[in-house]
Amino acid sequence: MLLRQLSRRTVQPGTLVQENEALFQQYCQPEFHKPFSLSRLLLNRRYPVEPYKTLADQNGLVYPEWKKILDQAYSRLLAAASRTVNVADYGAVGDGKTDCTVAFQKALGNGRVKVIVPEGVFLVKGLKLPSWTCLCGSGKGVTIIKLHPHAPKKTRLIQNAHFHRGNHHISVEGLTLDWNVERLGQEERTAAGNNRSSCLTFAHVTFGWVKNVEAVGAGLHGFDVSSARYHYLGDGFLAPGRSRYIWLDGLTASGFGDDGITTHHSDYCFISNSFCYNPSGRAHKKGFSNSNGIEIDDGSRHVWLCNNASSGCFGGVEIKAHHNASAASHVHLYGHLSVRDNRSFNFRHIGHHKGKDADSKSANHIVAANLVSVAPVFTDLYEGSTPRSLVVSAYRNVVINGLTALGDPDYDFKGNPVVAIQYRAKNVILKNVEISGFQNAKRIRGKDKCVLL
Repeated sequence: MLLRQLSRRTVQPGTLVQENEALFQQYCQPEFHKPFSLSRLLLNRRYPVEPYKTLADQNGLVYPEWKKILDQAYSRLLAAASRTVNVADYGAVGDGKTDCTVAFQKALGNGRVKVIVPEGVFLVKGLKLPSWTCLCGSGKGVTIIKLHPHAPKKTRLIQNAHFHRGNHHISVEGLTLDWNVERLGQEERTAAGNNRSSCLTFAHVTFGWVKNVEAVGAGLHGFDVSSARYHYLGDGFLAPGRSRYIWLDGLTASGFGDDGITTHHSDYCFISNSFCYNPSGRAHKKGFSNSNGIEIDDGSRHVWLCNNASSGCFGGVEIKAHHNASAASHVHLYGHLSVRDNRSFNFRHIGHHKGKDADSKSANHIVAANLVSVAPVFTDLYEGSTPRSLVVSAYRNVVINGLTALGDPDYDFKGNPVVAIQYRAKNVILKNVEISGFQNAKRIRGKDKCVLL
């Protein structure tokens, strides 16, 4: 509703999808040379991907064609989880004082179960979900699973049981996850490294659903879809143990130390109807917090986002990679509202964009539409970063069809550009860009590096 009210151009989602396909075919070059490497071939061959179409329904949801595969898998999960149990029957007490870890372990067993968690605050020292499991609460703020005060900093509040062997068919729905960051006191850093210290982590999961879940005060990430271990062998390599076919829907994240929702080294992820806001940034050194609402990071491929929002973050949506990893690629972004983020939409491959850097082998293919940026601002999260509504750097083959940038007319933008297409960005198409309300600002920097329609 807010996107419809604020966007300067509202059209039916199906029309946007068709327009973007036509723009990409006309202006972009989706295939580019990748140097042959035997080691890269041996490492990456286990994770082939195939292209899927983008579809839209009458309710405004834009979704990937592979969602039908996920829906079929969900039906199989419900059939396999034939037992329904209540964690209270195993001794769990939602009084916010009792350690309920053992009760949850008994209820979960070896899977093939639907575990009901009633109203209350349930303390645990971390939960590991086996395959064929549904964990269901009574709603956000009603059912709260909270980390025990004595849980180590590295604890993931909820994770799948086997990172290296992998898990499949896991659903988490209708609850609040409280990482209980207050237990760390005034400790400067809240994260223990790698993909630890998050509210929910799916690592090496095939077929996963997280719906209507809230993450509060995560040391690292609110929600992390990941490989078994983050991987930094260089641009062009993929990490082993990737997650695939994951749907995150109706999520809320706040107070996170790094990102609200993030994907790393995973394929076929769908993120919809979610809101991430006001990170703590405490996973980073003070003043250098790259804390994004939604981050599509290292080695992620074929990710769809629809009708999400962010506020008070470093980046509203960041699509990127570190210098020693493959960039996220084939990302489809339809409808996002960014309010008072530092950089509403930030697309970059660190270490592969300036003049002396090597070209990125993987920063390729972003399609976006119906983006709304409201009042980007300077931030204490990253003190040296200047505000932008949009940045595209290092990526090639980028279509952005519909960006409404609304500035705060009382806020001094200090001569910065609202939109920056910079460094080695190539084949960038901007259509239906509307910029208004910015004081002391340049509109678009890098017009020579893009096609402006």
